[in-house]
Amino acid sequence: MTETKHYPAQVGIDAYGNGGFRFGGGISHRGSLLCLPQGMFAWDVSAPAEITAETLAPVFAVADDIDVLLIGLGPDIAAIPRALRDVLRERRVIVEAVNTGSAIRTYNVLLAEERAVAAALIAVDRVR
Repeated sequence: MTETKHYPAQVGIDAYGNGGFRFGGGISHRGSLLCLPQGMFAWDVSAPAEITAETLAPVFAVADDIDVLLIGLGPDIAAIPRALRDVLRERRVIVEAVNTGSAIRTYNVLLAEERAVAAALIAVDRVR
């Protein structure tokens, strides 16, 4: 990744675990990741409680370009605050919050189908 922690294309995730992700033919990234139509971005979130309108601001900025937002919540699942879901729904973005592995699998399928998908993925240490 570049100094700005941005990869300039939206691509599938090849692997995850050990606190990061591998994508784009072998590029490694440590930490959480936003996968947007404009590319892959470092995301400064490490727990579901840190997912807010502020941390999802890059998603809101491109909401007109996506239909589905997959949120990978780490190893487990948790509730996304209703107010946040409502704001995304108002922008016509469907939200699916699941564990990170499930989010990646669904993201890869939807991306391969050329669907308007984005993902906000919390990095995990261990793959289940």
